Formats: sequence, structure tokens, C-alpha cells
Amino acid sequence: FMDAFLEGASKIVPMIIVSYAIGLGIEFAFAIFRGHEVNEGYLVTGLLIPMVMPIDIPLWMVGVSVVFSVIIGKEAFGGTGMNILNPALTARAFAFFAYPTYMSGNTVWVHNAYEIDGVSGETILGKLASGTEVPYNTMDMFSGMIPGSIAETSTICILAGALILVLTKVGSWRIILSGFIGAAIMAFIFNSLPALGVEGNDLTNFPWYNHLVIGGLAFGVVFMATDPVSAAQTMRGKWIYGFLIGFFAVMIRIFNPAYPEGIMLAILLMNVFSPVIDHYVIQANIKKRKKRLGAVKGQVKTAV
Repeated sequence: FMDAFLEGASKIVPMIIVSYAIGLGIEFAFAIFRGHEVNEGYLVTGLLIPMVMPIDIPLWMVGVSVVFSVIIGKEAFGGTGMNILNPALTARAFAFFAYPTYMSGNTVWVHNAYEIDGVSGETILGKLASGTEVPYNTMDMFSGMIPGSIAETSTICILAGALILVLTKVGSWRIILSGFIGAAIMAFIFNSLPALGVEGNDLTNFPWYNHLVIGGLAFGVVFMATDPVSAAQTMRGKWIYGFLIGFFAVMIRIFNPAYPEGIMLAILLMNVFSPVIDHYVIQANIKKRKKRLGAVKGQVKTAV
């Protein structure tokens, strides 16, 4: 255990140091230039960015992704509290499209997988998309004994983090719960295709409950979708926002075999639409109150 722990730490700790050093450096520079205090928001983002990266990604790529995330994804919109996209996911999206060979494939998700004969670093979603048999059971997926990004593999640890976020009132339990519900419903719909006479594939036939514990869905729903800045703000809006994230995440991973993940794009998409969701929720409440007020005025006139 200690050998594995130290080996993992030797890869992860330098990534965290690079993320904090570069990210906080840029934050300090913008704070000095704009004449305001340094916000503590990047202390969270700086840890999340390494958590969603492959274990063997070069440090300079992490650094460039951090620069893009902080400057383009955050400071360009006015800094902390003004960004429309989750900064950590912005960094991952940049790395995914700028350095695709380091962010996808069958050798990037397990440390030194390309050097070990007979060991594949391909994720479960990658195997399913290519029609390859998955050598893991549900407990392996739930506990984290599977390939994946640094912090996405263990659903047990992710749920522990979710409990902490909910108890400390940092993360919205409505977004978390509705995210899992949306993913479960979408996966269940695809599982029902054979009963309707529609031939599916390995991704559509994969048990719906297993979709909740593979890939980055759980990590994204718990730690990314609940970002208080880029998420929906109204109570009903949180339910809609979270549900659509889970719903679209499973839809994307099944319909697009070239990109069998989905959660990153689903969250970024709903980040953009979260103000629209809140707008229509508020408008619906206003119309309901106006209608109620009109009914009360009518009753008053009748009584008079």
C-alpha cells in the first residue's frame, strides 16, 4: 500500500504544486492590477484541475491549461463570481482539445500502462465504445479499481465528498440528487430499447446503475456541477439544471462513440444555460403570483 501511495503522490503532488503556483500567481497579478483583494476561490479550482487529469500528463500541459482556465475562463469575465463556465472543467476542455493524444486513448489512464505488457489503461467507457468486454464488476467500479482520471474512479470517495459538501452547505444536494436521477433515467431508457424491438450496442445495453459509477459522472455531478457561481441559483432551477446534466451526460456518452464520456460537455453546456433556466423559473413564479393577486382582487371586489 505504501509503495502505491508514494508512487501516486510522486505524480499527483507536483501537478497540484504547478496548478497552485501558476494559478495563484495569475490571481495575484490580476488582483494587483485591478486593485482588489485576492479571492480564495482558486484554492478549490487549483485542486480540482489536477483531479480531472490523466496521471501521466506532462506538467507543462497542466500549467498551460491552468493559464487558459484562469485568464480566458475566469478573469476575462471579471474574475471570481463572474465566470459563466466552471474553471476546472474549462482547463480540462482546453487540454482535451489542445492535447488529445494525452487526454484520450488506451494508455493514458493507468500510470505507465504503455510500459506494462498485458495491462490496458483504457477506461470502461472506451472498452464499451469499441465493443470490448469489460473485465470489471460493479463493486470494482464502485470502489475505484478501474482506470480513469485521478479522482474520478472511486465512487465511494466521491460520495464521502458529497456528504461533506452537503453537510457544510457548500454544495447543493438538489443538484447532486437530480443529476444522478437524470443519468439513471436516461440510462434506463436506453436499457429499455431491446424490449421495444430496437437493437442496441454495448453502451446502450450496459446496466443503467453501472452508468452512475463509471467515468467522470459522479465526480462531475458532485464537485463540478455544484459550483455556486456557474450553477443555477433558484431552487427549482437547481433541480432542472442537475437533472439535465445527468440526462445529457449519458446521452452524449452513448450517442457519440468517439467521445464516450459526456459529463464534461454536459456540465459546460448547462453552465451556459443556467441563467436561462433561472430566468424562466423566476418568470413562472411572477406569473403565478400575478394570477394569485388577480384572484384575490376579484374576491375583494365581490365582497365589497
